[in-house]
Amino acid sequence: MLKGKVAYITGGTKGIGYGIAQALLDKGMKVAITGRSLQAAEKAAATLKGDRAAILALESDVSSLAAEQNAIAAVVQQFGQVDVVIANAGIGHFASIENISEAQWKETIDTNLTGVFHTVKAGVDPLKQTKGYIITIASLAGANFFENGSAYNASKFGLVGFTQAVMLDLRKYGIKVTTIMPGSVATHFNNHTPNDADAWKIQPEDIGELVVDILQLNPRTLPSKIEVRPSMPSK
Repeated sequence: MLKGKVAYITGGTKGIGYGIAQALLDKGMKVAITGRSLQAAEKAAATLKGDRAAILALESDVSSLAAEQNAIAAVVQQFGQVDVVIANAGIGHFASIENISEAQWKETIDTNLTGVFHTVKAGVDPLKQTKGYIITIASLAGANFFENGSAYNASKFGLVGFTQAVMLDLRKYGIKVTTIMPGSVATHFNNHTPNDADAWKIQPEDIGELVVDILQLNPRTLPSKIEVRPSMPSK
């Protein structure tokens, strides 16, 4: 069902994006991953397991619409089509409203919200051709606010609302849209280094497995918003 299809994944050099890329390669898909630098993307791509001809590394900054348009055009040029767009790139700045800077606010919104707009906007036309799928990676922080989370909460609350509206916009073209809202995931997010103490958390490969399940669901059914959290809390 998925063999030979093509996915474009932003922020695919590590963490959730990398886990999704590997899961899709394991199903015989072709994947393009982006990083903010080509070197980072190529380094990550070299460690993915699968057919080397099925992996494309690209540089793209999601805060630029032109960069995302160019990246998706490169995917179409390389693989002939785009079937799945995974808008995963994200950052986090956490501080009280008294201390968070304007630059931190802007970077958070530009990456986590406007960046997803750019990725989705760039993907619409090629996805119309394949009746493809858009998956955005939001967060439980898009439904649950917390102290020191003004910028991050705003970006993720906005992302959830954006994705749900886009889902309604694009259904008529046969394009499906889902947002995944993970809780604690063992990633490098916010300068964290995954370690044994993260064993209780969702693992990146778990999100990859979830994406595979979504893509293999009967096409008449659309899970438009999925909350996912660790089954057991931290001890």
